[in-house]
Amino acid sequence: MHIFAVANQKGGVGKTTTSVNLAAALAASGQRTLLVDLDPQGNATMGCGVDKRSLKSSVYQVLLQLATLEEARVTSPSGKFDVLPANRDLAGAEVELVDLDSREMRLKAALAAHKADYDFVLIDCPPSLSMLTLNGLCAAHGVIIPMQCEYYALEGLSDLVNTIKKVHANLNRELKIIGLLRVMYDPRNTLSTQVSAQLEEHFGDKVFKTLVPRNVRLAEAPSYGVPGVLFDKAAKGAQAYMAFAVEMIDRVNSWKD
Repeated sequence: MHIFAVANQKGGVGKTTTSVNLAAALAASGQRTLLVDLDPQGNATMGCGVDKRSLKSSVYQVLLQLATLEEARVTSPSGKFDVLPANRDLAGAEVELVDLDSREMRLKAALAAHKADYDFVLIDCPPSLSMLTLNGLCAAHGVIIPMQCEYYALEGLSDLVNTIKKVHANLNRELKIIGLLRVMYDPRNTLSTQVSAQLEEHFGDKVFKTLVPRNVRLAEAPSYGVPGVLFDKAAKGAQAYMAFAVEMIDRVNSWKD
């Protein structure tokens, strides 16, 4: 079981879009996949076609050990992958976890019991360095960083890399950066191509080959509760995420060799 956190402290960079579409693309490629929504907004949950308002239990109950992962998980109706959903309850977990034992290891413990169930677990982290993000980073083997190719994205990246280093040193020796995924890419924009080149120069093979373009169909898909890769399979954004899933599977397989 490979566990990857999709993280970036900057908001609006396509973390949820990446989490939902990669989960659906991996499932479509025959991988047994679980998507964990760690964001109290519950956008990944809704984007998978799961109604966050009618949940009997969610990741909140799992973190507080009031429910097991088995009790809380649901299956995405369209994507055919499992979802550990989130809703507004999760906002309270920040405060409630503070006084609990092993507070940053709660998600790791919940996933450990299901090693045989999944090939891939993707964790959609909130856009902040919070106790929830820390749970995601402590549970993960690696981090996928979605990035827009713009100046401010580079600024935030150094903070995120430092955070990952600290978690690696103090809490999770397995944690490493798996790769940077360039999203909302526009080749007509000079800044996009410049920042993209800088990333390749600085991070080398840590930058995924796949480029996800700006795509209206990807943006429309969540309002229908269907992952973009299934909403319009012919769209350039959908095809990019399918290619990204193949690249992820290849990268994971190369570690086994």
